[in-house]
Amino acid sequence: MVDSVGAASEPHRPPFQEPFVNHVDTIAAPGSGTSANASSATPEECAQLVADVEAYCQEIRPLEEIAYLEHEPNPAIAELAKKYNMLGMSMPKKYGGRAVDSLTYARALVRINREGTGVRTFFSGHTSIGQFPILKYGTEEQKDRYLPASCRGECTLAFGLTEPDAGSNPLEGTCTWRREGDKFILNGVKYLISNGSIADAVIVFAFPEGSTGQPDRRMSAFIVDTAGDTFEAEALHAKPGMYTSDTAMFEMTDHPISGDNMLGDEGNGFRIAMHTLVSGRLSVASGCLGTIEDCLEECLRYARERKQHGKPIGKHQLVQQHIARIEMMRSTADALVERAAIAKDKADAAPGDKEELGRADFAIAEAKYWASNAAWEAVDRAVQVFGGRGWSELYRPFRHLQDVRVCRIYEGTDEIMQLKIASSLLGKEFAAFG
Repeated sequence: MVDSVGAASEPHRPPFQEPFVNHVDTIAAPGSGTSANASSATPEECAQLVADVEAYCQEIRPLEEIAYLEHEPNPAIAELAKKYNMLGMSMPKKYGGRAVDSLTYARALVRINREGTGVRTFFSGHTSIGQFPILKYGTEEQKDRYLPASCRGECTLAFGLTEPDAGSNPLEGTCTWRREGDKFILNGVKYLISNGSIADAVIVFAFPEGSTGQPDRRMSAFIVDTAGDTFEAEALHAKPGMYTSDTAMFEMTDHPISGDNMLGDEGNGFRIAMHTLVSGRLSVASGCLGTIEDCLEECLRYARERKQHGKPIGKHQLVQQHIARIEMMRSTADALVERAAIAKDKADAAPGDKEELGRADFAIAEAKYWASNAAWEAVDRAVQVFGGRGWSELYRPFRHLQDVRVCRIYEGTDEIMQLKIASSLLGKEFAAFG
C-alpha cells in the first residue's frame, strides 16, 4: 500500500516563493518605474490580489486533486475564480477588472500553476488570449459588451486560431466568413482550443469565403458568440494530462454573428493573432515557473522525510544533484519571466511602438522557450527523486509531468520560439518563415 510520505499536503510558502509577496511594494508603488505606469492598481490592491490568489489556491487544491484523479473537468476552477474576483486580473477597472501590471499578473499565474497547468490554462485562455485582444483591438461597444461580463464570470472566453490542418502556420487555415445583410456568417472547424466547449464567446480567425490568394486571402478576427445550434463544440478527452481543464474542438456551420463583431479592421487578423500570442506566451512561461516551484517544494519535503539506506534521501549526493538542478531551473526561469513581464508593460504603455513590441516579443519568446523546457527537466528530475512514487498520479510530480509537456507546444512550439529568437538576433532578412 502506498503510504502518505510525500503525498500532497497543506502547502506552505518556501523562501523561493517570497518574491510573489515582496514584489508588491516595489512594482505597484508610485514612481517605481514602467510597471507602475502600466497599472492603475495601488500597492494595497495588488496586495489584496496576492491574498485572493493564495486563498483561491488553498481552496482549489483539494478539489483539483479529486478531479485530477478522476480525470474529470473541474468546474470549481471558474467558480472559485469568480468568488475571488480573479477573472479580470489584468483588465482595467472601468470594465470591472483589477488593473494589475504584467508582473503582478505573471506572479499570480506562477502561484496558480503550482496547483496544476490545467488550472492556469483556464486563466490563460480566458484572460491572456481571450480578454486581451478585445481590450487591445475592440471597439468601445465591444469592450463594454464583453469585458465587464467576462470579469464578472458571466462570459467565459477562448481563443480560436488552431485548426486540424493549421497549427504553427495559421495562414493555412480554412475557416471562412462572408457578409450576409447585417451579419457575418462563419464556417469551419477549430481544434485543440482551451476553454473551447465552455466558452460563451471565442475570438475566431477566418478568411473571406471564396478567396484564393493575396491580397484577397487575408485573415480577419471576430468575436463569435457560441449560442445556437450552428456552433457545435466537443470536449476532447484523449489527452495525457490537463484532465481538469477544458480542451475542445468546435465546428461552425453557417454560424451567424452580429455585423458589429469583427475585431479590428478587416484583414488585420494575423496581426491581432500574433500580438495576442505574445500575451499568451508570457502566461505559459509564468505557469511553467509555477510548475518548477511546486516540484522543488515537493522534492525538498520528500527528501527530508523519505529514508533509504538508514538516512533521509536528501543526504544522498545524487539526490542533492537533482534538487540543485531544479533550483537552477527555477532561478533562471524566474529571471526571464520577470524581464519579459517588464518588457510587456513597456510595450503596452507605448501602443504602436514597433520597437518596444519587438523587444517584448523577443523577451517573452526567450522566457517561454526556457521556462517550458526548464519545467520539463524539473518535473523529470522530481519524478526521479520520488522514485517509484514519482510514477503515480497520487503524487504531484507525476501530475506535473503529464501536464507540462504541452507547454513546449501550445502558444508557439519550441521550434517557432527558437526561430523567433534567432531571427531577432540575425535580422529580419534571416527570418526562416514568412
